[in-house]
Amino acid sequence: MSALMIALAQALPSVQPQLDAVRQAPTLHRMIRLAWQLGLAIAVLIVQDILQERGRAPAEPQICPQCQTRLHSKGLLPRQLTTVLGVIRWERRVLRCPHQCPIGQIAPSDTALGLVPHQETSTELMAMACSLAVFVPFETAAVLLNRLTGIIISPVTIWNWVQAIGKQSMERLDRDLQSLADGQTPDVEPIDAATAALPLAIGGDGVMVPFRPNPGTPAGHTRWREVKVAILARLKPSTNQQGESVIRLERRRLVAVLGGIDALSSRLWLEALRQGVLTAKVVVWLSDGGRGLWRLFNDLFAKCATGVLDFYHAAHHLWQAAKSWRDGRTRAARDWFVKVRHQLRHGEEQ
Repeated sequence: MSALMIALAQALPSVQPQLDAVRQAPTLHRMIRLAWQLGLAIAVLIVQDILQERGRAPAEPQICPQCQTRLHSKGLLPRQLTTVLGVIRWERRVLRCPHQCPIGQIAPSDTALGLVPHQETSTELMAMACSLAVFVPFETAAVLLNRLTGIIISPVTIWNWVQAIGKQSMERLDRDLQSLADGQTPDVEPIDAATAALPLAIGGDGVMVPFRPNPGTPAGHTRWREVKVAILARLKPSTNQQGESVIRLERRRLVAVLGGIDALSSRLWLEALRQGVLTAKVVVWLSDGGRGLWRLFNDLFAKCATGVLDFYHAAHHLWQAAKSWRDGRTRAARDWFVKVRHQLRHGEEQ
C-alpha cells in the first residue's frame, strides 16, 4: 500500500473500506467511480469537522430583539443539510431568550454561514438542480442530478425550487427597474481590463413561441405569442483549430421578455448598463430592419453605439434591388447579386 493510502487510512479510519474498494477495483471505470465516492466521503468529513469546530465555538453575547435581555445558551443542538457532497451533519451552539419570547432558537453560526431556519438543502444543490431544469424537463433533471451527485430529489421539489427562485429573481428585477426609473445607477458587474477593452455587441430580435392554453396538459389549441430577445456579448478575436481568424462571444448575457418593444426596452438598458455600455470603447447595435427595434436603438443606444443592419437582412434588400432593377429571373441579376453580396460580407466598397 502506498504512503498516501496509509496516511489516509490512519487519518480517516472510517473510509478504510472505501480505500480498499478503490485498490481492488478490477477496471479503470470501476476504480474512478469508487474513487469519486471516496472523494465525496472525505469531503463530507472535512466539512463536518470544520462546521463542528465553528458550531462549538463560544458565541458572542446577543440581545433578545423583543425584551432586550441577553440570550442564554441552550447547549449544542444537531443540524443536517443535504448538499452536493451528500448529507452533512454537525452540532452548533443555540441561544434562547430566558423570558421565552417568541423569537425561536438563535444559532449564530447558522447565520454566519448564510443558513436560514428550517433550511434542509444547500444553496449550491438547489442551483445545480434549477440549472439542469433550464435545459431539460424536471423529471430528467432529477435523474441527471442523481447521476451527478448521488442525491435523490423529486421532480416536484425541483419545480418548487424553480418557482421560488424565479419569484425572487423577478422581485429583484422589479426593484432594479424601479431604481433605474428613479434615476439610480445599477450595480455594474466586475469586468477585468482585458474584457473591458473588447467591443460590446448588442443585438435584438423577435421570435414566435408556442404556448399551451392549459398549464400542465397538452389539451387545447396552441397559442403563438411573440418573445422579444436581446443578447449582449464582448467580441474577442481568436484563432480556430484550422488557424483561421474568428470572433468569439465572451461574457454573453441574454434578455428576453414575453411582450413588445417597450417591455424589452427598460430591461435591455438595465443589462446594458451592468455590462458597461457607457464605458466600452466600441459598442455595436446589430439588428434586422424592424422599425420597433431601430426605434429602441434610437431611444437608447444611438449616442453610444453604431447601428448595423445584419448581413442576412441587408442581403435580402440587395436581392430586392436586383429584382426591381434587373429582373430577378435573369442571369445578369443573379450574377450582380452574388457579386455585391460578396462585397457586402467582406466589407468591400461597391
